[in-house]
Amino acid sequence: MKSDILPGRSFPLGATVYPDGVNFCIFSANCTAIELLLFDSPKDAVPARIIPLDPKINCKIFYWHIFIRGLKAGQIYGYRVYGPYSPEKGLLFDGDKVLLDPYAKAIVGWENYDREAAIYPGDNCGQALKSVVVDSSLYDWEEDVPLGIPYANSVIYELHVGGFTRHPNSGVAPEKRGTFAGLIEKIPYLKELGITAVEILPIHQFDEQDVKPGLVNYWGYSTLGFFAPHWQYSSQKDPLGPVNEFRDMVKAFHKAGIEVILDVVFNHTAEGNEEGPTLSFRGLDNPTYYLLEDDPRYYSNYTGCGNTVNTNHAIVCRLILDSLRYWVDEMHVDGFRFDLASIMSRNPQGLPVEQAPVLWDIETDPMLVESKVIAEAWDAAGLYQVGEFIRSSERFAEWNGPFRDDVRRFVKSDSGAVGCIAARILGSPDIYYRPDFKTYRSINFVTCHDGFTINDVVAYNEKHNEANGENSQDGCNYNFSWNCGEEGETDDPEILALRTRQIKNLFTILFFSQGTPMLLMGDEVRRTQQGNNNAYCQDNELSWFDWSLVEKNADMLNFVKGIIDLTQRLKVFQLEDLLVVAQDSSKPHLYWHGVKVNQPEWFYDAHSLAFTLTHPEAKENLFLILNAYWESLTFELPPLAKGQRWHRIIDTALPSPLDYCDRALASPITEDHYKTTPRSVVVLMA
Repeated sequence: MKSDILPGRSFPLGATVYPDGVNFCIFSANCTAIELLLFDSPKDAVPARIIPLDPKINCKIFYWHIFIRGLKAGQIYGYRVYGPYSPEKGLLFDGDKVLLDPYAKAIVGWENYDREAAIYPGDNCGQALKSVVVDSSLYDWEEDVPLGIPYANSVIYELHVGGFTRHPNSGVAPEKRGTFAGLIEKIPYLKELGITAVEILPIHQFDEQDVKPGLVNYWGYSTLGFFAPHWQYSSQKDPLGPVNEFRDMVKAFHKAGIEVILDVVFNHTAEGNEEGPTLSFRGLDNPTYYLLEDDPRYYSNYTGCGNTVNTNHAIVCRLILDSLRYWVDEMHVDGFRFDLASIMSRNPQGLPVEQAPVLWDIETDPMLVESKVIAEAWDAAGLYQVGEFIRSSERFAEWNGPFRDDVRRFVKSDSGAVGCIAARILGSPDIYYRPDFKTYRSINFVTCHDGFTINDVVAYNEKHNEANGENSQDGCNYNFSWNCGEEGETDDPEILALRTRQIKNLFTILFFSQGTPMLLMGDEVRRTQQGNNNAYCQDNELSWFDWSLVEKNADMLNFVKGIIDLTQRLKVFQLEDLLVVAQDSSKPHLYWHGVKVNQPEWFYDAHSLAFTLTHPEAKENLFLILNAYWESLTFELPPLAKGQRWHRIIDTALPSPLDYCDRALASPITEDHYKTTPRSVVVLMA
């Protein structure tokens, strides 16, 4: 053995920097040999050094490890892993392929990377991605810590790092557009809007080539490395640049009082199905990392993306927990949104189970206990668990999919929607029915990255995904949208006015409901995707934030700012417990009305609802009118105590700036009734 090589240790996994060198450790249960490859440059087609790991010296119970003296942070490395190629047993070892370390904290080699070279037989060293040794202790956090903002005080903004500043009119220097650094420059905009947390689409390193030829994997749901920030989102192109630039971004957000929540994808990887590339996990230990069919040549596909990660295998569960801990401890993020989280409840046979190990570990891990954890509680194979994560957990919040659907249905005047909208406004107790349910654990949204923008919800009846190259067969068919009379763009002033009103209706219901509101990037300025409801592969102006809309649609932006500011200041929207449904109570309470006081109309063809919302201790008293009917309706106003009057805060049918008025400027209502415009929402305050 050479003098600079020592046996190394089996912990920690990955590449760990010590004063005198680097320890490497990687897991493989079924291989027969491993080589550590050291490179001088990301583009190198030949390793500068190949170091075989001796199974007698460098392996303990499937953990392969070695220590190399003199190596430092920035060292580029990879692995070749040898073993049987037996697809009928699920074993796919290929010693010709250079593999990424699953624990790599930075990934390079993008200039020469070729996904196809990792699919077809032969040596792909010159076209392979490579891992980088990172010393995460060198960064100066300046006493930064995660913010710990309660859900009850949160307004979440879902955004795409690249798309937020990539447009030429973003005002960001070309070299910083679409990067973490570019996002820092837009923090004042988000702060002024009233955002308290950004929920960022995947920034774990993903494969932009994992898409049909001619397109780009834009959203990033194609993970290659669960510890590495996406290289393409960094303006610093040295091997360690993405790590530090991401940290700069988190630190800047925290200084502005805004949390950073990561959208994480532990349900599938970029390696795809049995015809996909060998990049890391497949070549290390295929049956450990993936769920396989009864015929193990094929992958179980509960994700719709070709493969399914075996999340409840002990080794994979450890990988997930180690990744989450890293992003909290070393990268200071404030929480996670788990994509297709229902996958994580499936056992190694693919069956859903209660108390899934990985979910229980996330629930109870002391390092994660202060972080937000949000489940997208469904998968692509029909497992729909909205309500289950909250019922069986003390910590998980959930994306409330029924909130999105029922609000859209009500606003577009579907029959049978009044009872549903009432439940959503109240905090969805029909879904989250545990007695100690905290309403803030319902993440309410009308739009998200997956589907129409809010502008397109009121401008298109059908999806228009032709640009994706799948004849519009992709994307959801059930959008609960209405074009207000004409498909797509129009010059008709009546249709345009109705669309504006409908958007304000959607926003008002979102922010005046119990739960934690989430807003999609650009909705506040009416960003459009021209009817594309699945823009996962559109890295262009169709998906980017068009900053000219900030001025063009300033009226809508001001409306959204106003209602965020108002609801953030009212204690009745910062509650943890369900409202009491009663006409009078010493506790915060809600009471339903119709066009007549105390007479809500629950019948199937009803299209309107009103309610009073009262917080006695805070002396807050509101009356909301939701008229989704296509004709004007006049509503009786509930009587107030002597000397009090109702004042109009919001009427979505009025032009700006009358559509929203600050409390100090709100117009008093002198009559005992209020006539509403067809399809409008009104908020009065005592």
